[in-house]
Amino acid sequence: MSLDFHSFPANNLIVFDFETTGLSPDMGDRAIEIGAVLIENGKITDRFQQIMNPGIRIPLFIENLTGITNAMVKSARDNASVMTEFYEFIAGHNLVAHNASFDERFLRAEFRRIKKYYSSGIACSLLAARRIFQNAPNHQLATLAQYKNLPSDGTYHRALADAEVTAHLWLSLLDELREQHELNEPTFGFMHKLTKTPKHQLRKLYTQK
Repeated sequence: MSLDFHSFPANNLIVFDFETTGLSPDMGDRAIEIGAVLIENGKITDRFQQIMNPGIRIPLFIENLTGITNAMVKSARDNASVMTEFYEFIAGHNLVAHNASFDERFLRAEFRRIKKYYSSGIACSLLAARRIFQNAPNHQLATLAQYKNLPSDGTYHRALADAEVTAHLWLSLLDELREQHELNEPTFGFMHKLTKTPKHQLRKLYTQK
């Protein structure tokens, strides 16, 4: 019997983030770092972080943006071994990422290379924030961290640091739903539906619960 991952509580999942050589795996770009945190019952209980060697050169712009250099990845494990380990880490969990369409493309592309397939759900904290924190100046991760005074050491564009801030953002979104809309235990399915719901239809969604 297959599991209904959408019925799982939204405060039990894995938040993940990639750093990459560019914007598109379809154009040959590869992941160079993966970071993730496990949330259980609203608390961060485990972490995963690895730099990986993609076998291609990292552009100077990406080196400057992330601080991940060609010298650093040269001594790292290859993508296949790291992604195999990450596949085991996320097994049985729904996922969240900020601007999830970007990270999902790389996740699925890297998994295809090792003949793995991820079947649970992936939700986007950026889309959720656009609907729940409508008064934020914008919905970039750093802006939302400041807007909601989320725990952060000020590091961005590193996978684990971004995943941790995104995890705190996700929990803040759930808190907002509880406090403002009396949604005590939002499911992952509800949150995923919320990210796809136009803003003018949110009131109806909240009343349906």
